[in-house]
Amino acid sequence: MTLPIIPKKSLGQNFLVNPRVLDKIVAAAEITKDDIVLEVGPGTGNLTKKLAEKTGRVIAIEKDRQLIGFLKNKLSENSAIAEKSEIIEGDVLKINFSDLKIKEDYKIVANIPYYITSRFLRKIFTEWPRPKLIVLIIQKEVAQRIMASPPHSKLSVGASRPHMNLLALSVQFFAEPKIINYVSKNNFRPRPKVDSAIIKLTPKPKFYILNSKFFFNIVRAGFSQKRKLLISNLVAKLKIKKEDAVKIFAKFGIDEKSRAENLGLDDWIKLAKIIKM
Repeated sequence: MTLPIIPKKSLGQNFLVNPRVLDKIVAAAEITKDDIVLEVGPGTGNLTKKLAEKTGRVIAIEKDRQLIGFLKNKLSENSAIAEKSEIIEGDVLKINFSDLKIKEDYKIVANIPYYITSRFLRKIFTEWPRPKLIVLIIQKEVAQRIMASPPHSKLSVGASRPHMNLLALSVQFFAEPKIINYVSKNNFRPRPKVDSAIIKLTPKPKFYILNSKFFFNIVRAGFSQKRKLLISNLVAKLKIKKEDAVKIFAKFGIDEKSRAENLGLDDWIKLAKIIKM
């Protein structure tokens, strides 16, 4: 397939060209006519058009200036789609959310450059108003890391899930992740070196008593030296007494020989709550 635009490697541009995969993304986002959808990296507008056909309003943020005119022309070919679509030139990692003028609940649907995944998720969860739903195309291995669970978890039995990690905890603290489909690299132009995944993130209600900044200070301390026992890392980084840490572990039934990767989200929340006290 010949692309109308030359993709820029510096921007991580890999345009999704298979309409069946685009349909799966839209279906996963559970789009209704009342939704406001924020799309990041619309590229050649294939996903933008499908979103606009289903929803009430699509706001697409594109960093590549050479694509702005092309996108506007493409969407203007259908007046109904053009009326519901807005193309904004900008870097999503730097943009001020209030400038988007989204005052209602919204959803995020995006085929993002792989290299911004972690920073983009951090921005959504810590700086932006909570969206109703997030559906992303990301690198397959990154999606699998997000889905990680502790070795003793029921989810890990008979599965080859990665052990818990900072990325998984960072996402699972704020949202429930689910991999919808894996997507072969053959569905993109130019073809990337790795396969992708459609991942659906359902943000949780803000029911945690914990301050997220405090929580992740605890988590980062636990993961500070992966080869060391968790209890040793917490004692060293948080300046708590070894005997106090032993009591905390005993209270929650956590093995003193556990490493950071052995604990699930609920374990970390319990630890953070008692350490805060």
